[in-house]
Amino acid sequence: MRELTSRQREVLSFMRSFQVKHGLPPTVRELGERFRITPRAAFDHLRALERKGELQRRPSAGRTSRALTLPDLAGSGRAHHSVPILGRIAAGTPLLAQENREGEVPIAAASLPGRGEDVFALRVRGESMIEAHICDGDLVLVRRQDSAQPNDIVVAMVESEAGSETEATVKRFLRDGSRVVLKPENRTMAPIVVDPSRRAVTILGKVIGLLRGF
Repeated sequence: MRELTSRQREVLSFMRSFQVKHGLPPTVRELGERFRITPRAAFDHLRALERKGELQRRPSAGRTSRALTLPDLAGSGRAHHSVPILGRIAAGTPLLAQENREGEVPIAAASLPGRGEDVFALRVRGESMIEAHICDGDLVLVRRQDSAQPNDIVVAMVESEAGSETEATVKRFLRDGSRVVLKPENRTMAPIVVDPSRRAVTILGKVIGLLRGF
């Protein structure tokens, strides 16, 4: 096996720490931002690491940069966990209900927190989180939890002002005193500010990863 360059070792180290933290390898954009290089240069580093045997291609991952992952975290066929894909909420129907499932996506169990039982995928609609690199049609991986820390990106259920229905939304979680602020990552859009004493807001989970091209 050919020896790695110093930059390739840096890229590999960053990918390893990123994947342990987020459960998925970084995109070429995230690599580019980390090393201040173009996405094309970042992709060239990934291909070089693949040729040298340091990265391997995940099955059914398409042609995106996330198809390339670390061998020791890629898992085997038996080590994959099927993460349910959920659609947008229907009025009055719990988001996690069986009828909202649109299918499943296989994720290496070693890349998921715990055994992956508390993880679901949600199909993003709209452009409210584009400045966090979460685009329309992406799948976000979400760990079920009912609380959040400031700046976490969460999936929340918000009651309408009329109180007649609820909607699931992916936003950044903040607080303003007793009020909950669900902030979009799109400077053209206003945040959702909720007074819990007036209408219900429930945290369903924290976003821990992103899939594109599924």
